[in-house]
Amino acid sequence: MPVGIVVAREEIDSPWQDHIWRPVGVVTGVPELFQWKELMRGEGWVHYYAATLPLELFAKETEAYKHNLESGQPALYIVLSEADEDGPADFPYEVHLVTASPFEAQDYLDSGEEIVEPVEMPKGVALWIGGFVEAHHVERTFKKRKRDEVKVEEHKFGQEPIFETRQRLRRNGDG
Repeated sequence: MPVGIVVAREEIDSPWQDHIWRPVGVVTGVPELFQWKELMRGEGWVHYYAATLPLELFAKETEAYKHNLESGQPALYIVLSEADEDGPADFPYEVHLVTASPFEAQDYLDSGEEIVEPVEMPKGVALWIGGFVEAHHVERTFKKRKRDEVKVEEHKFGQEPIFETRQRLRRNGDG
């Protein structure tokens, strides 16, 4: 599903920087616009239509989508990465990804190199994702793995087991 990404440039009161960039919304069902087209302006902020990206769903990710939809506040997660040198000079970021998986978004947050923000999921998108989950989700039961039987008296890696070493040292009066 093609999704339009809206990004804001907002002035902030900070001695280290005068503004921030952050995703603030998505739009669906509109024709693709030029990247970084100004949509709205207010005192201290500007909203841009930054890009149109495909929102892709994968059958192996249905657990994440289900978790998102059941959270009470379904969200799409927008990932911004630093723009290439070829990009427009006024816009230091490019839209890298839009996803409905909070787990995938967390992976990008862990790197610390991208800006990752949740935005409200439109109802039509939530219905579409819900239908996908209903069609493809397979409930998996948790299977706890059993430990392998370990024979502690067995010599591994060419070394004597530690308890045998300790017993030998005690017998010899060294331990």
